[in-house]
Amino acid sequence: MKRFVRPLILSVAALGIGTISSSAQFTSLSAFSQQARGRGAVFVMTNDAKKNEIVAYDRAANGYLTEAGRYDTEGRGSGGVTDPLEAQGALTLSQDHSILFAANAGSGTVSVFSVRRSNLVFVSKTPSRGSQPVAVAQFGNLVYVLNSGGAGNVAGFRLDLGAQLRPIKNSTAFLTANVTGGASIAFSPDGRFLLVTERLADNIDAFRVNPDGTLGPIVVNAKPAPGTFSVTFAPNGKAIVSETGPAGADNASAISSYSVGPDGKLTAVSQSVPALANANCWNAITPDGKYVYTSNAGSDSISGFAIGKDGTLTPLGSTVVGNNPAGSTNLDIAVSADGKYVYTLNSNAGNIGMFRIEDNGTLTHLGEAGDLPKSAGFNGIAAI
Repeated sequence: MKRFVRPLILSVAALGIGTISSSAQFTSLSAFSQQARGRGAVFVMTNDAKKNEIVAYDRAANGYLTEAGRYDTEGRGSGGVTDPLEAQGALTLSQDHSILFAANAGSGTVSVFSVRRSNLVFVSKTPSRGSQPVAVAQFGNLVYVLNSGGAGNVAGFRLDLGAQLRPIKNSTAFLTANVTGGASIAFSPDGRFLLVTERLADNIDAFRVNPDGTLGPIVVNAKPAPGTFSVTFAPNGKAIVSETGPAGADNASAISSYSVGPDGKLTAVSQSVPALANANCWNAITPDGKYVYTSNAGSDSISGFAIGKDGTLTPLGSTVVGNNPAGSTNLDIAVSADGKYVYTLNSNAGNIGMFRIEDNGTLTHLGEAGDLPKSAGFNGIAAI
């Protein structure tokens, strides 16, 4: 493992954990050079109950994917059929795309990989300090894991210079009750707040992040909209939330945007804008913060919205901007680091949906990539 230590230290230093050396700056410039050439990678997680793996794909300049390798997380997933984790963020890339975090729901651990485009190097595995980890969030050298099983909680870690996760004392914070369905976790762009969604309780919990990395008391934003599922942050600081909609209603999924107040209370900017589709549980925002796309598993479609400077959400075109083949059941969704492509994890079809983002935000379907097991419990997708 010694031959991998130095690159990992440089990657973590680039996150702001230590002094950035000239070598680290070169590493960062190399990554930018790869993006400039339009190349990248996409990762999906098998969530296999016996041997969890990451499947890596090379992304060509035209957005097409080619399988590049499979990597053992040295942990176990939950297994299952379709969307067993019911969460967003099981695979999370660090802010500079040099580190990949994978939640092993079946073994209660989080794996850390060093990333060089589609090549992964296993670095470490750490107990998640809870039951059934389903999502990871990172800001600088601070990492929080969402454990959705049992007494649901979030637990904090420091990412050290060797890319090891070190538990933060007194950083565990509990959700509102047992089995509330913790579904996603996200840091605000300034790192001051951590938001967590509870899909069964229909809550958005806000925690202020203390200077020592621990969390302040939970602030519960109860039932902001029917079917609250996943939360991500736009670069302008607005929280974007996917909603499945009222139970049993047809084409009732929606998306909302919120401002986070200094007390952790959320104020709606755009409330429940219709996605015109079913089972919108996931969303992904372009790096420039102009657009957000929702993955609608019940309709095999993608809805698109422009994000205004004030966080207002406006449908793109006729709202539904992309379609996978019928029966795809597209779950999680990711946008490439250059903001040119959207990818969906098509659970029922066993492949990845590929879409090009046009200048006006609409999508062009490029087809499907990969030959994965169908309805085999895959969860989590990330892209650079």
